[in-house]
Amino acid sequence: MTMRVNRITVEEWSLWRELRLQALEEAPYAFGSTLADWQREGDQEQRWRLRLESVDFNAIATLEGRNAGMVSGVLGNQRVELISMWVAPFARGRKVGDALVDSVIQWAEELNITSVELSVKEDNILAIALYTRHGFADAGINNRDDNLGIPERLMARS
Repeated sequence: MTMRVNRITVEEWSLWRELRLQALEEAPYAFGSTLADWQREGDQEQRWRLRLESVDFNAIATLEGRNAGMVSGVLGNQRVELISMWVAPFARGRKVGDALVDSVIQWAEELNITSVELSVKEDNILAIALYTRHGFADAGINNRDDNLGIPERLMARS
């Protein structure tokens, strides 16, 4: 099995776009934004580039040469937040999620940051199990507004 996780640049915006639209269509329950937010007038090269520029770390996983997942990380206040995690259905159960989580943890370690946090919908049991395997623990309810109404849990790894 050949799997790779590569950090991407703004110039690879169309690759990010392709995966993000797949993610929003396939797993709308897992994200704070919707597919409609990023389609039609929202689907513009400049907007995709700005998304990649404004987020510190963006990576895409490939499995057997196919795009298999994505993840991002944001740096702030001596902590890293893992965001925008998604694994394509064909790649689930094949360690792609583990590799994506590890890529954000490794990036944080390269920055000498030991605190990594994330938010996850509290009914996303498989994602919670993945994050728990990587040392994340429940840190309470995330109080951010969520336009989809499903409560989120904050998870932290120190």
